[in-house]
Amino acid sequence: MAHAAVGGSESFMERLNGEWHEVAMRTFMVIVLGHWMEHFLQTFQIYVLGWPVPQARGMLGMVFPGLITSEVLHYGYALVMLLALWALRPGFTGKQERWWWTLALGIQFFHHFEHALLQIQALSGHNLFGRPVPTSIAQLWVPRVELHLFYNTIVFVPMIVGMYYHLFPPETEAARPQCSCAWHTRSVASPV
Repeated sequence: MAHAAVGGSESFMERLNGEWHEVAMRTFMVIVLGHWMEHFLQTFQIYVLGWPVPQARGMLGMVFPGLITSEVLHYGYALVMLLALWALRPGFTGKQERWWWTLALGIQFFHHFEHALLQIQALSGHNLFGRPVPTSIAQLWVPRVELHLFYNTIVFVPMIVGMYYHLFPPETEAARPQCSCAWHTRSVASPV
Protein backbone atom coordinates (compact mmCIF):
# COMPACT_ATOMS: atom_id res chain seq x y z
CA MET A 1 0.00 0.00 0.00
CA ALA A 2 1.54 3.33 -1.02
CA HIS A 3 0.86 5.98 1.60
CA ALA A 4 0.28 8.70 -0.93
CA ALA A 5 -2.70 6.92 -2.52
CA VAL A 6 -5.87 8.99 -2.53
CA GLY A 7 -9.37 7.62 -2.69
CA GLY A 8 -12.82 8.18 -1.34
CA SER A 9 -13.84 4.84 0.13
CA GLU A 10 -10.95 4.14 2.53
CA SER A 11 -11.56 3.74 6.25
CA PHE A 12 -10.22 6.25 8.75
CA MET A 13 -7.27 3.94 9.55
CA GLU A 14 -6.47 3.50 5.85
CA ARG A 15 -6.50 7.25 5.34
CA LEU A 16 -4.49 7.84 8.52
CA ASN A 17 -1.82 5.47 7.24
CA GLY A 18 -2.26 6.61 3.65
CA GLU A 19 -2.90 10.14 2.47
CA TRP A 20 -2.88 11.64 6.01
CA HIS A 21 0.17 9.72 7.23
CA GLU A 22 2.77 12.44 6.79
CA VAL A 23 0.66 15.12 8.52
CA ALA A 24 -0.34 12.69 11.28
CA MET A 25 3.29 11.73 11.91
CA ARG A 26 4.46 15.34 12.00
CA THR A 27 1.65 16.31 14.40
CA PHE A 28 2.36 13.33 16.62
CA MET A 29 6.08 14.10 16.73
CA VAL A 30 5.42 17.74 17.76
CA ILE A 31 3.23 16.49 20.63
CA VAL A 32 5.80 13.85 21.67
CA LEU A 33 8.70 16.32 21.57
CA GLY A 34 6.74 18.90 23.56
CA HIS A 35 5.90 16.37 26.25
CA TRP A 36 9.42 14.98 26.36
CA MET A 37 10.82 18.50 26.73
CA GLU A 38 8.46 19.17 29.64
CA HIS A 39 9.96 16.19 31.48
CA PHE A 40 13.47 17.25 30.55
CA LEU A 41 12.85 20.83 31.73
CA GLN A 42 11.44 19.60 35.02
CA THR A 43 14.55 17.48 35.56
CA PHE A 44 16.75 20.47 34.61
CA GLN A 45 14.91 22.64 37.15
CA ILE A 46 15.61 20.10 39.89
CA TYR A 47 19.20 19.06 39.15
CA VAL A 48 20.70 22.14 37.50
CA LEU A 49 18.73 25.00 39.02
CA GLY A 50 18.37 23.26 42.39
CA TRP A 51 14.61 23.81 42.71
CA PRO A 52 12.66 21.64 45.17
CA VAL A 53 10.61 18.94 43.39
CA PRO A 54 7.21 20.56 44.16
CA GLN A 55 8.37 23.82 42.51
CA ALA A 56 9.89 22.14 39.44
CA ARG A 57 6.87 22.01 37.17
CA GLY A 58 8.31 22.26 33.66
CA MET A 59 7.17 25.09 31.40
CA LEU A 60 3.41 24.52 31.24
CA GLY A 61 3.29 23.65 34.93
CA MET A 62 4.70 27.07 35.77
CA VAL A 63 1.72 28.71 34.04
CA PHE A 64 -0.84 26.05 35.01
CA PRO A 65 0.39 24.53 38.33
CA GLY A 66 -2.48 22.02 38.50
CA LEU A 67 -1.15 20.24 35.41
CA ILE A 68 1.81 18.75 37.21
CA THR A 69 -0.39 17.06 39.82
CA SER A 70 -3.22 16.02 37.49
CA GLU A 71 -3.25 12.24 37.17
CA VAL A 72 -6.02 12.61 34.56
CA LEU A 73 -3.74 14.70 32.34
CA HIS A 74 -0.80 12.30 32.69
CA TYR A 75 -2.99 9.24 32.11
CA GLY A 76 -4.65 10.96 29.14
CA TYR A 77 -1.29 11.67 27.53
CA ALA A 78 -0.12 8.07 28.11
CA LEU A 79 -3.34 6.83 26.48
CA VAL A 80 -3.05 9.21 23.51
CA MET A 81 0.55 8.13 23.04
CA LEU A 82 -0.39 4.45 23.14
CA LEU A 83 -3.28 4.90 20.71
CA ALA A 84 -1.19 6.99 18.29
CA LEU A 85 1.66 4.45 18.28
CA TRP A 86 -0.87 1.70 17.59
CA ALA A 87 -2.89 3.66 14.99
CA LEU A 88 0.17 4.81 13.01
CA ARG A 89 1.89 1.40 13.06
CA PRO A 90 0.31 0.12 9.80
CA GLY A 91 2.04 2.97 7.96
CA PHE A 92 5.41 1.48 8.86
CA THR A 93 5.80 -1.13 6.15
CA GLY A 94 9.53 -1.84 6.23
CA LYS A 95 10.99 -4.57 8.43
CA GLN A 96 13.35 -2.30 10.41
CA GLU A 97 10.97 0.61 10.83
CA ARG A 98 8.09 -1.66 11.93
CA TRP A 99 10.30 -3.50 14.45
CA TRP A 100 11.51 -0.29 16.10
CA TRP A 101 8.03 1.29 16.08
CA THR A 102 6.57 -1.88 17.64
CA LEU A 103 9.25 -1.80 20.35
CA ALA A 104 8.20 1.78 21.20
CA LEU A 105 4.57 0.61 21.28
CA GLY A 106 5.42 -2.22 23.68
CA ILE A 107 7.32 0.05 26.05
CA GLN A 108 4.50 2.60 25.92
CA PHE A 109 2.02 -0.14 26.78
CA PHE A 110 3.85 -0.73 30.08
CA HIS A 111 4.19 3.03 30.64
CA HIS A 112 0.43 3.33 30.09
CA PHE A 113 -0.16 0.49 32.59
CA GLU A 114 1.88 2.40 35.19
CA HIS A 115 -0.20 5.54 34.58
CA ALA A 116 -3.41 3.48 34.81
CA LEU A 117 -2.28 2.31 38.26
CA LEU A 118 -1.67 5.92 39.29
CA GLN A 119 -5.05 7.00 37.90
CA ILE A 120 -6.91 4.20 39.73
CA GLN A 121 -5.22 5.20 43.00
CA ALA A 122 -6.06 8.89 42.48
CA LEU A 123 -9.71 8.11 41.71
CA SER A 124 -10.19 5.59 44.52
CA GLY A 125 -8.24 7.46 47.18
CA HIS A 126 -6.41 4.24 48.08
CA ASN A 127 -2.70 4.24 47.37
CA LEU A 128 -0.69 1.09 46.77
CA PHE A 129 2.25 -0.06 48.88
CA GLY A 130 1.15 2.02 51.89
CA ARG A 131 2.43 5.18 50.22
CA PRO A 132 0.98 8.63 51.00
CA VAL A 133 0.61 9.44 47.27
CA PRO A 134 -0.31 7.38 44.19
CA THR A 135 2.69 5.22 43.35
CA SER A 136 3.51 3.11 40.31
CA ILE A 137 5.42 -0.17 40.49
CA ALA A 138 8.71 1.19 39.10
CA GLN A 139 8.37 4.19 41.41
CA LEU A 140 9.25 1.89 44.29
CA TRP A 141 12.86 2.07 43.05
CA VAL A 142 13.04 5.25 40.96
CA PRO A 143 11.67 8.69 41.94
CA ARG A 144 8.71 9.81 39.83
CA VAL A 145 10.35 12.73 38.00
CA GLU A 146 13.34 10.66 36.90
CA LEU A 147 11.16 7.62 36.14
CA HIS A 148 8.88 9.49 33.75
CA LEU A 149 11.79 11.17 32.00
CA PHE A 150 13.28 7.69 31.61
CA TYR A 151 10.00 6.17 30.31
CA ASN A 152 9.53 8.95 27.79
CA THR A 153 13.13 8.59 26.65
CA ILE A 154 12.99 4.83 26.18
CA VAL A 155 9.79 5.19 24.15
CA PHE A 156 11.19 8.11 22.17
CA VAL A 157 14.47 6.44 21.14
CA PRO A 158 12.96 3.46 19.25
CA MET A 159 10.36 5.83 17.76
CA ILE A 160 13.15 7.95 16.32
CA VAL A 161 15.00 4.89 14.98
CA GLY A 162 11.75 3.67 13.39
CA MET A 163 11.18 7.14 11.93
CA TYR A 164 14.72 7.17 10.54
CA TYR A 165 14.10 3.90 8.69
CA HIS A 166 10.73 5.23 7.57
CA LEU A 167 12.24 8.45 6.18
CA PHE A 168 15.33 6.76 4.74
CA PRO A 169 14.34 3.20 3.76
CA PRO A 170 17.30 0.83 3.38
CA GLU A 171 18.36 -0.22 -0.11
CA THR A 172 17.33 -3.78 0.72
CA GLU A 173 13.71 -2.59 0.96
CA ALA A 174 13.67 -0.59 -2.25
CA ALA A 175 10.89 -2.69 -3.77
CA ARG A 176 8.31 -1.84 -1.12
CA PRO A 177 5.95 1.13 -1.51
CA GLN A 178 7.42 4.43 -0.38
CA CYS A 179 5.50 6.73 1.94
CA SER A 180 5.19 10.41 1.18
CA CYS A 181 7.07 10.86 4.48
CA ALA A 182 10.25 9.48 2.89
CA TRP A 183 12.74 12.25 2.19
CA HIS A 184 13.68 10.52 -1.01
CA THR A 185 12.07 7.79 -3.00
CA ARG A 186 13.88 5.00 -4.68
CA SER A 187 13.13 4.03 -8.20
CA VAL A 188 12.71 0.33 -8.38
CA ALA A 189 15.08 -1.00 -10.98
CA SER A 190 13.38 -3.12 -13.56
CA PRO A 191 14.77 -6.61 -14.00
CA VAL A 192 17.28 -6.89 -16.79
